[in-house]
Amino acid sequence: MDCIIVGIGGFIGTVCRYLIGLLPIGADNAFPIKTLTINVIGSFLIALITALSVKNSELNPQVVLMLRVGVCGGFTTFSTFAYESTELMKNGQTMLALGYVCASIFLGVLAIFLAQMIVN
Repeated sequence: MDCIIVGIGGFIGTVCRYLIGLLPIGADNAFPIKTLTINVIGSFLIALITALSVKNSELNPQVVLMLRVGVCGGFTTFSTFAYESTELMKNGQTMLALGYVCASIFLGVLAIFLAQMIVN
């Protein structure tokens, strides 16, 4: 049953990621703003869900599983982040790639701290 719950959440997260990918944002520049945004939002959400579930033991563990592993796992995308970083470097945009990597890590961790602060 847990696999089905995670699969449903994964479907929701993946479709949301796909729809954000269709938005005509940042199409004119090489910086992968959509992937960065998706991963920062996902970092915030997974931390928020986790902090809420720790604080409130009455939350249904299967709902938490669906949201954390399914939705957030399907929504965020490390593989796309890694691919885009590599493509930027291969295209001679090393500084842009470095900025992307640093921004992704910094903003992702910051989003987690912010979500934890909101709950606590």
